[in-house]
Amino acid sequence: MISYAPLWETMKKKNASTYTLQVKGEISSSTIRRLKANQSVSTNTLEALCKILDCDLEDVIAYEPDKDTLS
Repeated sequence: MISYAPLWETMKKKNASTYTLQVKGEISSSTIRRLKANQSVSTNTLEALCKILDCDLEDVIAYEPDKDTLS
């Protein structure tokens, strides 16, 4: 599963809000809702988040294996 938990931590460290994402990066409210629900977003959105927050991709997104998936 893809998790955006690192995004929320990065935003907290950089004192950024979802309003910041919408105003500075023109990230739509529907995309913010998708991020909050750990749903897919475009690579363009991921790039925009990295630019807005001046961070690396791993500061925005993480892969977490499903607990019920066998190795």
